[in-house]
Amino acid sequence: MLSLGCAKNQVDSERLANALVAWGYELVETVEEAGVAIVNTCGFIRPAAEESIRAILQMEELKANRRLERIGVVGCLLNRYGETLRKELPSVDFWAEAEDWGTLGERLGKTEPYCREGRMALPGTLPWTRYLKIAEGCDNRCSYCTIPSIRGGVRSLPPDFLAKEAGELARQGAREICLVAQDLTAWGVDLFGKRSLHLLLRELESAVPEGTWLRLLYLHPSGIDDALLEQVLSSSRILRYLDVPIQHADAGVLRSMNREIPPGRLREIFGKIRGADPDFALRTTVMVGHPGEDEAAFGNLLDFIASVQFDRLGAFEFSPEEGTLSASLRNKVPRKVKKRRMERLMRLQEEISLERQGRFEGRSLEVLVESVEPGEDLALGRSYREAPEVDGLVEIRGGGALQPGCFVTVTVKEALEHDLVAEVQGNGV
Repeated sequence: MLSLGCAKNQVDSERLANALVAWGYELVETVEEAGVAIVNTCGFIRPAAEESIRAILQMEELKANRRLERIGVVGCLLNRYGETLRKELPSVDFWAEAEDWGTLGERLGKTEPYCREGRMALPGTLPWTRYLKIAEGCDNRCSYCTIPSIRGGVRSLPPDFLAKEAGELARQGAREICLVAQDLTAWGVDLFGKRSLHLLLRELESAVPEGTWLRLLYLHPSGIDDALLEQVLSSSRILRYLDVPIQHADAGVLRSMNREIPPGRLREIFGKIRGADPDFALRTTVMVGHPGEDEAAFGNLLDFIASVQFDRLGAFEFSPEEGTLSASLRNKVPRKVKKRRMERLMRLQEEISLERQGRFEGRSLEVLVESVEPGEDLALGRSYREAPEVDGLVEIRGGGALQPGCFVTVTVKEALEHDLVAEVQGNGV
């Protein structure tokens, strides 16, 4: 099974993998070993959709050469382009929209009902870092985004279900559990009539062993309040790391994006966090070149980034997505201008990142070891400041004897723009 796209999709794939094993299938690491191939697709933005199509075409070629018996296509791309896909890809044997694994089982000829409980780590993934999807869908209506049309409105998973699953992930060996959703702060709106993430966090803290990291990814800034910040700052398990995509910091562009949160409120949120802990790790995502973004608006974004000093920043150029309001807006930004602005933004962020990294030279950090190279007496891992896959790494010199999946205390020797170089202090636990 090939799982494409975001971490939320990976959770879906792990649920499907668990069901497939229950239905009598064996999951293998490579397509060369397989008789059936399933592609869990992503259709969020055009590049992701194109990646999914390329993967399906590769599977079709393998089937045509009799190296595969059957092909299945599931997930977001089908939610978005179902009818077209079915017409254009006739050699696909079975289809299922995102999370519709019960229907998939029927199409595979299985009589046993699909059970949502239970997940299986995909072959080749790191078992000590797992994702906990606490909700699906989104009620925000950002003008550039396709998620509500693909995944629907917010549907929060019950707290008892999530606490049980978090405990099970820890029993399976997870040392770090990353909470994901389209917007974590919306959890509970449909269950209790109000945002209740801070209450869920209390449940999860009780459900996992001491020493397990809980990391929060994808928080809409409008949902961050004092109750949530107090819960994070007072916790021994929740990492002092928040991923808060702002998308922009100019009032006019934010209105055009249908993200009605004033830049002043954004400053207030981040100022409160850094006021409580100057070493708190902040990650954000911004968009460059949304229609209507002129030089003054882009300048406001740069000023905001320079003021807040994010530890990590992801950026992407605006791409008009079919069916979104932003795709129909006037005052589009030329491609060359978008590229120049992206380069300016990333140069600024590299300076900021290096400065923030430099704060830790000579200091100790707890690191989760991800891989070891014994021949070079080297290990690679992440501290609380680095989320999996999207941030930098900590290079641990003298770490060749460490075990992947353990925690170790290191002393930081050198700060680079994205990574840290450190020396091991202990044997790891």
